[in-house]
Amino acid sequence: MLSSDELERYARHIVLKDLGGPGQQKLKAARVLVIGAGGLGAPAILYLAAAGIGTIGIVDDDTVSLSNLQRQVIHATADVGRPKVDSAADHVGRINPHVTVETHAVRLGPANVGALVAAYDLVIDGSDNFETRYTVSDACFHAKKPLVTAAVSEYDGSLTTLLPHMTDAEGRPNPTYRCLFPEAPPAGLVPSCAVAGILGALVGVMGSLQALEALKLIAGIGEPLVGRLLLIDARSMRFETIGYRWNPRNPLNGASSQGVEA
Repeated sequence: MLSSDELERYARHIVLKDLGGPGQQKLKAARVLVIGAGGLGAPAILYLAAAGIGTIGIVDDDTVSLSNLQRQVIHATADVGRPKVDSAADHVGRINPHVTVETHAVRLGPANVGALVAAYDLVIDGSDNFETRYTVSDACFHAKKPLVTAAVSEYDGSLTTLLPHMTDAEGRPNPTYRCLFPEAPPAGLVPSCAVAGILGALVGVMGSLQALEALKLIAGIGEPLVGRLLLIDARSMRFETIGYRWNPRNPLNGASSQGVEA
């Protein structure tokens, strides 16, 4: 049940068509794992906390540096040198005392990803490298957990939602991350934000959209970005969506995959 304080706090949700009290109860009962408390994870965590997600797990083994503060809005100048999970947890506590934070100050990898993913209802991937994205997406596939994943580069962003354990309206399996990106690009082809730079407000937009997709999935609202990749060009403020589909020769089934359609 929602307390009187929660009823007032979430009043704008409770009067919202298609969400209401039942939807807010679903948010309160949900457990969401956020991979990374950086540029994408920071705004995602903030909006999940404000929305009343009951439990937020945060995975990050890094500490806050001064160069993070241009975009990682969950951290402040006084947090420089602190573990990001601790800084993020403190900020969540200031936003919403009804939210429980579970911190995981570990480097995510094949040895621990399965247990981490299994403990939550939904995963938001805010990592900054393909190795982690494949590791997380494969784990979510096998654990049958929804995954909202995004990526950014300089002035461009992309976002999709993965539900490969479910089928579409025609009974076909939904695509996996490997249907969209069968192989990682060659090393060095995609420069890091430390080399190429990144527009701070762009990651704020993308991380907020990740939180939006997660809230929709949990509350059962609208149509998620399943089988669709949202592309954002911040220079021209152009938003495009391309479709992609499941391929039976997906690498998860032991073969190569080609599955993108315009």
